[in-house]
Amino acid sequence: MGSDAPPIIQVSDVTVGYDHHIVLKDVTFEVRAGEVFCILGGSGCGKSTLLKHMIGLHRPMAGSILVDGTDIVTAEGEERRALLGRIGVAYQNGALFGSMSLIENICMVLEEFTSLPRQAMQAIARMKMKVVGLQDAGDRMPSELSGGMRKRAAIARALALDPKILFLDEPSAGLDPITAAQLDELIVELSQTLRITFVIVTHELASIFAVADRVIMLDKERQTIIARGSPEELRDRSDDPWVRQFFHRQSSSA
Repeated sequence: MGSDAPPIIQVSDVTVGYDHHIVLKDVTFEVRAGEVFCILGGSGCGKSTLLKHMIGLHRPMAGSILVDGTDIVTAEGEERRALLGRIGVAYQNGALFGSMSLIENICMVLEEFTSLPRQAMQAIARMKMKVVGLQDAGDRMPSELSGGMRKRAAIARALALDPKILFLDEPSAGLDPITAAQLDELIVELSQTLRITFVIVTHELASIFAVADRVIMLDKERQTIIARGSPEELRDRSDDPWVRQFFHRQSSSA
């Protein structure tokens, strides 16, 4: 899954923060096409902040972020619009519009980026619902769904434009272990069948080992990447005490 593929995302010497407060500095890594790549770390280390910069919501203080060959930091106009059409994002809380049915939520993305007739949009939306196992829930409102179903619906919406890259922010947050495992299975299935590249922010160990090809780990105190590799490599061979604590679920006093 992407082990020998060329990079589809290149983050180079990136520093991010707010006002004069630096959150991360000198961050450099690549995401290979077709792999499931996870961004790990403790609370407040900058995982979600880094993701927001990778999808173009914020501009870094320094450095460049190439997504599918385009610098998302400097891209403007039609170039930026085309790039955003090649990525999908599912946020931690789902971010579904509560006043719209699931089909309407997906069609809203298609309305923004395409000029397809309404009937075609609805057909695409129903197809995406089927991909995530919600083919019978298209006319339901977000408030009528369980947490796991809302996560799947958010992924269906993120898939609307057939993106090459899918960004997920804490997809397992708030889910029970069985529902989280089912979501992990969906991610692996989508990766293998659709060849989508996944970038996932998470701290759930079970999910990391279930889905990730490679990971990077961020640290709040050091404000940068402190480890990179496969989950198994970091668990079994890291010489960093914090990395060992994370992967073995140990307290600092252990």
